[in-house]
Amino acid sequence: MAAKIRKGDKVIVLTGRDKGRTGEVFEVRPDAGTALVRGINLVKRHQKQTQNQEGGIISKEAPVQLSNIAYLGKDGKPTRIGFKIHADGKKVRIAKSSGAEIDG
Repeated sequence: MAAKIRKGDKVIVLTGRDKGRTGEVFEVRPDAGTALVRGINLVKRHQKQTQNQEGGIISKEAPVQLSNIAYLGKDGKPTRIGFKIHADGKKVRIAKSSGAEIDG
């Protein structure tokens, strides 16, 4: 299946503890159906001290299910994503609510 949510997209959280918050996707894991969103779904982890890293309790992003996030359209509202094939054969993503192209 084609990737509807990609790295660099602005998304909004639809359900869960962070509902309504927005962030940027910095990693997508299609095999697991999850994505990592900057500043969303933060969890505390105990880090053991190493030569490179300081020890202690750190906050890091945990994966979010792709079904629980939606692309944030130009109007600031969540929208679904569809695909359109141009006459020259190029496939582009479009916002279902407005019909606007997402990537040129």
